[in-house]
Amino acid sequence: MAVISMSDIKKGVRLIVGEVPCKIVEFQHVKPGKGAAFVRMKAKSFLNGKIVEKTVHAGDKFEIPVIDYKTMQYLYDDGDMYQFMDTETYDQLGLEYAQCEEASKWFKDGINVEIIFFRNKAISVQAPEFMELVVTDTPPNFKGDTSSGSKKPATLETGAVVQVPYHVLIDDLVKVNTIDCEFLGKVK
Repeated sequence: MAVISMSDIKKGVRLIVGEVPCKIVEFQHVKPGKGAAFVRMKAKSFLNGKIVEKTVHAGDKFEIPVIDYKTMQYLYDDGDMYQFMDTETYDQLGLEYAQCEEASKWFKDGINVEIIFFRNKAISVQAPEFMELVVTDTPPNFKGDTSSGSKKPATLETGAVVQVPYHVLIDDLVKVNTIDCEFLGKVK
């Protein structure tokens, strides 16, 4: 099994922290005046999305998880789980709400998502990085709302809320980045 050490810790690196596969979301190398250097890191669990804070010292080793991704189609919410279908074999797979917590606000019938597998078990889901969605609700524009850089909240067809410029109206088709939850532009 491959392992990583303190010097390999960077944002986006995957590792196993206490039997749980995680992805580093934040880190800080610390070199105190006295003593050895260490790293403070925050890692997000693939299993439940919780953030784990850990201090890593020289000599600490972490196993690299073998994570597989499979493209599947989102079908529906059955009241207990989100249902997905393998587009090649047509097998269905259900994932609990906690496993889909962050990605669920982007679910739209028929959309293709990446299901994340760890040790041959589905553990999480990842929405496409970019999506084109219709604005279903946003406050109206008022005369004088033209200052540059100003934003207003807009609810999209999936229920996600993003900040958009004042010129965006209800029924506009917009492109968004699902990772940063940000507006990228209107689609013509």
